Amino acid sequence: MFKFTSGQKVFNIGGAVVGGKPGDNPPLLIASMFHNKDRILADRKGNFDRPKAIELIKRQEDLSRSTGIPGMVAMVANTPDEARAYIDFFLENSAMPFGIDMWVAEQRAKATEYISKIGAQDRFLYNSITPWDKDVKGQVQKLKDLGIKHVVIQAFDDKDQSPAGRLKSLESILAQGADSFDSIIVDTSVMNLPATSLSLVANKLIKEKLGLPCGGAYSNGTHMWKECKETWGLDGFRAMDAVAQGMSSVLWSDFNFYGPIVTAPRIFPAVATAHILLSTLVYTETNGIAENKNLPIRKFFPDFIEKLLAGGARK
Repeated sequence: MFKFTSGQKVFNIGGAVVGGKPGDNPPLLIASMFHNKDRILADRKGNFDRPKAIELIKRQEDLSRSTGIPGMVAMVANTPDEARAYIDFFLENSAMPFGIDMWVAEQRAKATEYISKIGAQDRFLYNSITPWDKDVKGQVQKLKDLGIKHVVIQAFDDKDQSPAGRLKSLESILAQGADSFDSIIVDTSVMNLPATSLSLVANKLIKEKLGLPCGGAYSNGTHMWKECKETWGLDGFRAMDAVAQGMSSVLWSDFNFYGPIVTAPRIFPAVATAHILLSTLVYTETNGIAENKNLPIRKFFPDFIEKLLAGGARK
């Protein structure tokens, strides 16, 4: 279930390691900030509650250190000027890698030019090259000219929404020059909660054939289920969100766009717990646990690992 015949690629994005065989590395958790309805926002002109924003960033950093799970922040902006305000703020207050989430391609391109201008390419994850882009080759060349090193490729086929369709979409984009970046991670396009399983199976197909790190915005599936809060209340929604994102992290996922950074206190423990279970699942297939000192199981259950590897934990 967790073995692959193909070699698995591992990338380092601004100090955050992503990819590899299941169980080798904890998944990269990518938070959202400055999204619509984010309470720290004052307006869409780059004005926000800076002390609160710093508090949220530091809390994610603390959770990352305690769990061993690497973190990143994707900042939502509507205009290049707004993006510049967030980028400057983030670089002043954190050493984590970061991304910019901008839907309009032309605006995203201008914000990316600013990344190049200030020389922050090593820490920047470009999100994303998509199957809906009209000129993938031109976009790739522009990014290469700007020195962009790390990219997300979104894999989805409107005409074939199966896992195989996502693989086909990815291969088409890679064939247009998108295979030339230092780091390529694949977002297998979560559409809703139950369809998340199609993305997870696509992760497995892509890792098996191409060895690329795969993941998704699993928060898309959970946060789109509005009826959940009506049926189970806020606590029920939080439980559903944590379970869905933790389970997704077990099933062939190397990264997770997990949603608003304010949810970090529940998502990091949920994913850490899921990865602990993944480590022992992988052990049942391989008789080994990766040496990575950042694995949650090594941080929280070192004595169990000693017994497990010695055979005592089976008794």
